[in-house]
Amino acid sequence: MTAHAGGDRARVTPSLAVLAWAVASVSLAGFAAAWVLAATGRDLFDLSANYSPDRFLVAYAVVGAVLASRRPVSPIGWLLLGIGLESAARGLAGEYALHALARHARPASGVWAIWFVNWGLTLLFPSGVLMFLLLLFPNGRPLTVRWRMVGWLGVALAACYAIATWLNPGIITPGPKLLSVPNPTGVAGWTFAGRVSFGLFPLEWACLLAAAVSLFLRYRRSASEERLQLKWFAFAAVATLVLLTALLPPSILTSAGGAVFDAGVIGGIGVALPVAVGIAVMKYRLYAIDRIISRTLAYTIVTGLLVGVYTGLVLLATRVLTVHTPVAVAVATLAAAALFSPLRRRVQGAVDRRFNRARYDADQTVAAFAARLKDAVDLDSVRDDLAGVVQHALEPAHISIWIGGRDAAG
Repeated sequence: MTAHAGGDRARVTPSLAVLAWAVASVSLAGFAAAWVLAATGRDLFDLSANYSPDRFLVAYAVVGAVLASRRPVSPIGWLLLGIGLESAARGLAGEYALHALARHARPASGVWAIWFVNWGLTLLFPSGVLMFLLLLFPNGRPLTVRWRMVGWLGVALAACYAIATWLNPGIITPGPKLLSVPNPTGVAGWTFAGRVSFGLFPLEWACLLAAAVSLFLRYRRSASEERLQLKWFAFAAVATLVLLTALLPPSILTSAGGAVFDAGVIGGIGVALPVAVGIAVMKYRLYAIDRIISRTLAYTIVTGLLVGVYTGLVLLATRVLTVHTPVAVAVATLAAAALFSPLRRRVQGAVDRRFNRARYDADQTVAAFAARLKDAVDLDSVRDDLAGVVQHALEPAHISIWIGGRDAAG
């Protein structure tokens, strides 16, 4: 009986893997078609339309296919596949709608594409697939009654939002120029449906925030591998949020700043989050997260300090000392370059003491052993000291030392 069940699993798993890669292939085809339409109609990297970032979410389809084919029982891979498929559909529909509008015509297919772009986002965000990704990550365990109610409430709100959008007599065209066209499923005179959908959006946001709270609560109760899995996801989310917050002010002031902000959106939401989810679920390089966090913090702090030093020196030289600008820039650049290495070492040590304590203690133990080794002359004492250092730094189950034909174990 057991063998029969195992055989069933063996037969089902390949079919699920084929299904996962088939969905990913359809998504990739949709992304490719959207990019072709974008290339023929307007700037490839223009993100001014409300669907444009969808074209850059290719990583969700790829990572989702890998997870769903290798871990078909876990819902995480299938949720990522859903994000990839929906993003490809919205990106393709939006580009096709713009293509139809550019010909100064509104064919029925173009109007239906606009219709889908207007309500399709609710399948993903805020109380769509993304909410369930937060609720079920990382292990996809069944939800408790409390969080199951949050999930059902989010689904109900998303359905109500979609219905209200369907009934609204007018729909907004995609693109930087907002135009209203007749809604093919709208009801004449039901303009209140638009106000209803507008009022439902904050409630959907509340469900998404509740899902984020559930993630935080699971992190506080977790231990071992699950804690590291949650830390990977949290690190990608927080790093993305900090990056976009830092890039937002220059994006408002200059077009170059806007392009950098768009790159941050693509790199954070489009790449960092799905890759972090893939690492966490597959447990690949799971224990490297503490080192990555410490290095990220260290280089962020060092960059901020050097930018401050550079800016201060330039302002001091040009505004106070009236030095020529090229000379001031050259001096400030040389000063920042000279400060980089010593500043990085000091900041890295301070960050490691706080955020990567285990590695910091191990490095300190090894450094102390190296200092003692310079003055050591007794081979037996060196062997015992080495065994103690390895035990303290790595905590192995067994230590064996071989020295020039003499075997010793500790």
